Amino acid sequence: MNKVLACLLLGALSQSVWALDNADQQRLNDIQQNWAHIQYELPQPQREDAFAQLATQASRFTRDRPALAEAWIWSGIVTSSWAGAQGGLGALGKVKDAKADLEKALILDPNALQGSAYTSLGALYDQVPGWPIGFGDADRAEQLLKQALQINPDGIDSLYFWGDHLYRQKRYAEARAALQKALHAAPRQGRESADAGRRKDIAALLVDVNKQLD
Repeated sequence: MNKVLACLLLGALSQSVWALDNADQQRLNDIQQNWAHIQYELPQPQREDAFAQLATQASRFTRDRPALAEAWIWSGIVTSSWAGAQGGLGALGKVKDAKADLEKALILDPNALQGSAYTSLGALYDQVPGWPIGFGDADRAEQLLKQALQINPDGIDSLYFWGDHLYRQKRYAEARAALQKALHAAPRQGRESADAGRRKDIAALLVDVNKQLD
């Protein structure tokens, strides 16, 4: 659970109930770039505290822009990553908070960030333990991840998390096809660090997939 929760990072920006003005765009860019720095450049022992600080920044964004779906998506992503860095059952409270943020985003604008709330929420359902410990549900995860792919069929993140889901369902050939497609996803302007880190995630998962197919 920890690895995938810590990897939650999703697509390019779009419009929601409140259109992104220049100031909102800059705040969102700052959160995204800080996330990539923490996740892919900081040593593991430093990530929990760094994500805690970033979660405060993301939460402030939702308070200032409560009708902006993008703010709620990134609050959910950062909180999920914070939970992943913390690890253990003690992180489940943060995971539930992340779930609530993502559900709020879906109410506001399900198409925001090219369906990123679907992808993030699907990943949570895939990775969190099931009842009675958590809310994990592989069937619900598949439904959400398919909705994400309908909106963004060629995105590096939507394809990565779909490939991870297929791997966990032992659908290895399908997983490999999805992950290989993800490696060829178009680069995202201003998201170079995130894209590079995600490609490493994909390559590592492909190693595991290929072991099952050899």
